[in-house]
Amino acid sequence: MRLAHRDMSLDSPSARVLASTFDAGDDDRARWSLERLEHLLDTSPAPFSRTAYDPGHITASGLVLTPSRDAVLLVYHERLERWLQPGGHVESSDKSVADAARREVVEETDIRVDDLDPALVAIDVHEIPATRGEPSHLHHDFMFRFHLRRPASPARGRQAIWCALPELDRYNVDEPLRRGVARSLT
Repeated sequence: MRLAHRDMSLDSPSARVLASTFDAGDDDRARWSLERLEHLLDTSPAPFSRTAYDPGHITASGLVLTPSRDAVLLVYHERLERWLQPGGHVESSDKSVADAARREVVEETDIRVDDLDPALVAIDVHEIPATRGEPSHLHHDFMFRFHLRRPASPARGRQAIWCALPELDRYNVDEPLRRGVARSLT
């Protein structure tokens, strides 16, 4: 289902409406993640605050496909030591969760996506390990699919690559991202 992100603001009711557009189908982890997200929205006074650690906070990510839909954009996350889709925290300057995902793609890769109506392809709740100054906490991630109309390359110096879909194993891509890719291709 496509969602017009420009009508969404950054508050719990809008996040709940956005989450209601996601169909977890028979994906147990996606259903569990959706339930955890609903719990966050029911209990947290600040679900978008990056300093809200219990029960976590909302993040946004962008699953970017090539124009031919045969490769996905990955970034290397130094702290987690793995390849992921671009994403991160929602900022107060973002107009919507989808805008946060778009901004994160640009910040992490310098690739500009121009989808005005990105599709919500996954909701995934995952644990972020503790670091100095931050306890272990949950990220409640909204993953949006973006298409490119023209081929683009990540900026030099960025740890970002185009990963051909048959090469996902080579980069040890996690299951939530694989399921997001599968939903993006249907």
